[in-house]
Amino acid sequence: MKILRITAQGLPLFKEELDICFYAQQRVSEDDKNNLYNMIGNYYLHSACAFIGINASGKTSVLRVINLALSIIKNEPINHIEAKSILGGTKRTIISIYFYDKCKYVCCLETEITAEKARTGEYIYSILSEKLWEKPIASVRSKKYLTDFTGVKPTAIRNQNEIYLSDDISFIIAHNKKVNDTVDVFSLLSYTNISALPFIEDIPLEVISVFDSTIEKLCFEQIEGKTFIHLKFKEKEEIILNNTVDLERYLSLGTIKGIIVFSMVKEVLQSGGYLLMDEIENHFNKEIVTTLIRFFMDSHFNKNGGTLIFTTHYPELLDEYDRNDGIYLVRNCNGITVENLSGILIRNDIKKSEIYQSGVIEGTTLAYETYIHLKKSLDISIDQ
Repeated sequence: MKILRITAQGLPLFKEELDICFYAQQRVSEDDKNNLYNMIGNYYLHSACAFIGINASGKTSVLRVINLALSIIKNEPINHIEAKSILGGTKRTIISIYFYDKCKYVCCLETEITAEKARTGEYIYSILSEKLWEKPIASVRSKKYLTDFTGVKPTAIRNQNEIYLSDDISFIIAHNKKVNDTVDVFSLLSYTNISALPFIEDIPLEVISVFDSTIEKLCFEQIEGKTFIHLKFKEKEEIILNNTVDLERYLSLGTIKGIIVFSMVKEVLQSGGYLLMDEIENHFNKEIVTTLIRFFMDSHFNKNGGTLIFTTHYPELLDEYDRNDGIYLVRNCNGITVENLSGILIRNDIKKSEIYQSGVIEGTTLAYETYIHLKKSLDISIDQ
């Protein structure tokens, strides 16, 4: 299963409808094909989708919506999904997920969700209605109509026949079982500020060496239900620990995060799944981040179409992209808005980092007035 597009209406934090495309919207040249995943025929998917914005622009909120949508299509109960918080106290949110399945059909799942406040003060979410549309990709005339279902009747509508199904689980579960399809999702939203390494059976030394070349051995062992961690630095005695939290005394946060990330990268590249990373540069230097992005953008290396979806503050990372349609600008002015860079910059050959930092695009740099107010405030504090 490959996700083509996600739209969301009625989200409390968003100013307007959220619309994110994961397929190449601009013309695909021969050179571009090296950085994209060929889904079928002339349809290509982005292997690395970037969401950039200043602090508090809403980047994490966008990732939560994507995570929620991916979890819904994975048949996870909405009330068990960590990203459900993005729904807030919504009266009516409609999430539409467009995807390509194993049977070579383009599908659209439309899920309408509502919230009800429990006595505990928590929100309980339920699905009000659902529809599923399907069409063979062979019937699609061009990329322009890939996710257009105008004139197509739903193949399934949620009704009382789903009475056995929990009201927070999508009825897409029936479709997924019928075609034996699913999507693998690995989320690092909870690991933005990471400090503990989870149990990992196999950590290649090549991965460890990228982050700390002084480590000779790091492995986990389970004996009678207890976990032991073997850590050895070059020319030092082996250290045995029984708590992953203790590793923080010996390893940097960058090393811990790096081991987790690259262990997930291996899984995503194998399965052709999705990896969600908030603040990709956190604890990493630029070279490590660009290496990670390039792994996904290399179509010869990324044979199964694994997809990296990440947020960043750093405009320099945008220069890794030859195209504009894999980049989204996130801004917040009385509500979050998300805009594809291809709708702002027509040409791909302009250096994206310079445009972003120049202030030509509104809402991408610190406002001059804000800077002056901050400087004056600090000046007064210093003089006191």
